[in-house]
Amino acid sequence: MRRQTILAAASWLALVLAAGPVLAQSAAPLAVGATVEGAIEEGDQTAAGEAYRYDDYAVTARAGQRFEVILRSGAFDTYLEVFPADDTAEALASDDDGLGEGTDSRLRFAAPEAGTYTLRARPLSGLEGGAYTLSLTERPPAARAPRPSGIRVGQTVQGELSGRDPETDDGLPYDAFSFRARQGERFAVALDSEAFDPVVRVGRNVDGAFVQLAENDDGPDSGLNSRLVFTAPENGDYLIRVTPLNVTDSGAYSLRLQEGPPPAAAQPIAIGSTVEGQLTETDGKSESDTPADAWRFEGREGQRVRIDMTSDDFDTYLELFDENRVSLDEDDDGGPEGTNSRMTITLPRTGSYIVEARAFSDGTGDYSLSITEVEPDRAPEPITFGASLQGEIGEGDPRDDDDRGFDAFTFAGVEGQRIQAIMRSGDFDTFLQIGKADGEFTALADDDDGLLEGTDSRLTFTLPEDGDYVLRALPLGSDAKGLYSLELIDRGPQPQPGSILIGSTAWGTLTENDALTDSNSHYDAYRITVRGDEKLIITMVSNDVDSFVVVGREKADGAFEVLGSDDDGLTDTHAKLEWTAPRDGTFEVRAGAYQHGQTGVYALTIEKKP
Repeated sequence: MRRQTILAAASWLALVLAAGPVLAQSAAPLAVGATVEGAIEEGDQTAAGEAYRYDDYAVTARAGQRFEVILRSGAFDTYLEVFPADDTAEALASDDDGLGEGTDSRLRFAAPEAGTYTLRARPLSGLEGGAYTLSLTERPPAARAPRPSGIRVGQTVQGELSGRDPETDDGLPYDAFSFRARQGERFAVALDSEAFDPVVRVGRNVDGAFVQLAENDDGPDSGLNSRLVFTAPENGDYLIRVTPLNVTDSGAYSLRLQEGPPPAAAQPIAIGSTVEGQLTETDGKSESDTPADAWRFEGREGQRVRIDMTSDDFDTYLELFDENRVSLDEDDDGGPEGTNSRMTITLPRTGSYIVEARAFSDGTGDYSLSITEVEPDRAPEPITFGASLQGEIGEGDPRDDDDRGFDAFTFAGVEGQRIQAIMRSGDFDTFLQIGKADGEFTALADDDDGLLEGTDSRLTFTLPEDGDYVLRALPLGSDAKGLYSLELIDRGPQPQPGSILIGSTAWGTLTENDALTDSNSHYDAYRITVRGDEKLIITMVSNDVDSFVVVGREKADGAFEVLGSDDDGLTDTHAKLEWTAPRDGTFEVRAGAYQHGQTGVYALTIEKKP
């Protein structure tokens, strides 16, 4: 549960209520210079499929803006993550014990583009919680990186990392070394240090930015030192970056570049076949310098294949390369059982592909590898608004990249139209996705348990433009199948704000037809006109919903700028916001629910502060 107490604020940012990946509650705005006192406790959001609770905060950034986030707690081992603005499930950056003070976290990141980012404060694992302090500060622009030093095959370089070195986007000091390579040439990179836990990264300079191609933290049989075998995907210049694991580390190191060991010789395997293999210490080496077997198969453009690797002897790991040894995909535990691996992929071109079978870390022993052709994507079936249909997920359905069977439906909509899809099943945990109909499917929004009735889904989404859309109905897990029902509802356009006089109380009811935040929480909007520096007290009381009040304004580009918000400033579920108008003008007050899907009666009061 967040209890926001802004102790200091160096500047205002344009903050937008925006969701991170599959948020169950609104992300509270967090300004640069602010410190938040909060607590992880029962009733907080719980990550789907993960046993931890968390609080989310929305931070709006300029492209290239650099931040430092510090999370401290005496009650639990802290962990920080930041998610990008495009609603992907993968964190942009994360940190566990980066503060260097026990189990507290320090996360440094740079915004790759302008937008609103979701900052997640959570325990490292488990449902334990307690009080925490979270602070956000802006870091100065990074110093201009010096020209990298050269390094030759067979050369060993002695160096030292210090606070005077240039920094990566996430605040790590680094030294850079350049070398030239031919396509397919393999190199072995060794990075050793007794002063810090080293991480070696290899990449290229693309339009002035470092694009990472490979990295290693702790190589096999090297303790905390790094070992990396790298295959150049094309002719050209490459960069090696020497960094510490933690932003606070520095000291002396040794970097060695050598000719790499030959790759594992590829044996043939046909699609539809299963082979039994064995990893041994005498096998060829992977790019992580561990034993690996390689298997070559032929495929055609657009063909979908599933690759499975199972073993009772070690934690399996799969990586797929094209014929030039350029990595296309990889998987650790994607299989249906424990530490087995599975990947499902649509082949990008006709030709040869190489599957590398290895252990996730150190490990040898017997394994089984199979390649199966899976059903290609079928054309989506049309679905109309108001329709309610019955369906079934079975073995013959097409599979997504997470190997989940799905049914797809298409409909047409217009910009600003709010749609709602509801999926129910007594056989599996449901999951809904929506995306554009043109090109490769990419989810614009999704939902797992949004109906708030067990594991059924309710996805509410405002269409960003006119056109055709695809709705996917699928299970959350890859091994699930069974019957389901699906409804598609047209909620119409977003309601327009009403008006309220300062010194009055508005009684209202949140319903499913009300306006929605990006995280699918209902709200009613009211316009107020105030003078600059006028101080207001805004309270929202409800016995039906967890009250959440926001004040802001609409910018010229149509985005909503949050200027203040409160969740439980009056009591645990009632909101109270003290706010000072920054200028003369008309502003918007939003009376909403903190959790998505909540509806019910409320009272909103706006009065001048005595």
